[in-house]
Amino acid sequence: MKPSNPLQKLEDKNPFAAIKTRHGRMFEIFRYLHTVAGSQQPVLIHGETGVGKELVVQALHKASGLSGPLIAVNVAGLDGTMFSDTLFGHIRGAYSGAESIRHGLVAEAQGGTLFLDEMGDLNQESQTKLLRLLQERTYYPLGADVTRTTNARVVCATHCDLKKHIAQGLFRADLYYRLAAHHVSIPPLRERVEDIALLTEHFVAESAHALGRPPPRIPDEFLQYLEAYLFPGNVRELQALIHDAVACHSDGVLSWETVAIKLQDTDHFSGKSGSVIWHGGNTLFRAIPGPLPTFKEVERQLLEEALRRSHGNQGVAATMLGISRTALNRRVQMALRRKKNRVLNPRTQ
Repeated sequence: MKPSNPLQKLEDKNPFAAIKTRHGRMFEIFRYLHTVAGSQQPVLIHGETGVGKELVVQALHKASGLSGPLIAVNVAGLDGTMFSDTLFGHIRGAYSGAESIRHGLVAEAQGGTLFLDEMGDLNQESQTKLLRLLQERTYYPLGADVTRTTNARVVCATHCDLKKHIAQGLFRADLYYRLAAHHVSIPPLRERVEDIALLTEHFVAESAHALGRPPPRIPDEFLQYLEAYLFPGNVRELQALIHDAVACHSDGVLSWETVAIKLQDTDHFSGKSGSVIWHGGNTLFRAIPGPLPTFKEVERQLLEEALRRSHGNQGVAATMLGISRTALNRRVQMALRRKKNRVLNPRTQ
């Protein structure tokens, strides 16, 4: 008999252990979902694209202990007929071309979880049909005159703000309150900076295994660069970047320059200054009631902030500011000389 794996036992006891995180809010979400996992009420999971909603749904289904399967469907773009046919199925002869019975995904999810993704894009006709399913736990397959019942637990996910959709007349308020009986919002990766190193290590090992190569070393400057990036695509974007970096490395060490080349045309850096200076909306300078700082003062503060966020790594700081490392080093040396002159010749300043 093989010895038991204590890590496997831990994952069996905690279905959320497979989600890599160190973030306190994520652990609060796991505890809440573990508490409501046995409920038959719907669960609504909100979060930006790529944040990991599907993994949370899988963990919730595992925590529920339901004997039936997890059945997932993306409902975006399904019109009323397609929605009914996909979820409720049809009988033979229900419409032209319906030559055999289709049971539908609700029937397949019997005793388990029905996961409806991209709920914010569901049209009004389909919203009405879903509301009836949630209220009565019954449905009609297309062409049938006898109802079917379901005990599938419904879980929905969306990246949309459904309350705004309600105010705009795009989403039914009664359906929202049905779906949000239990509701969580997954924080984006830019609010979980402490997770970046953990996820990077995980994705490096995963990518190296998939490519049949030994895992490369992850230098500090590589992580510092990633931690300065705001990741609009969240965990999914990080995974893609890491897979590409692992595939491209050649000396056993990941290079942050490989990632920088892919992100050089983006403004999604915490130290990026372009949007502050040029955009016509609210800027940092709107909060300054008195005279504006000079260019030299702004440059000095940007240098200091970029070096602080990059932990003193000039290559990473230069990428944040959109200049070359040589140009950054020249500005740093000039700033140091000015500072030294002020100390030596205070009356000349």
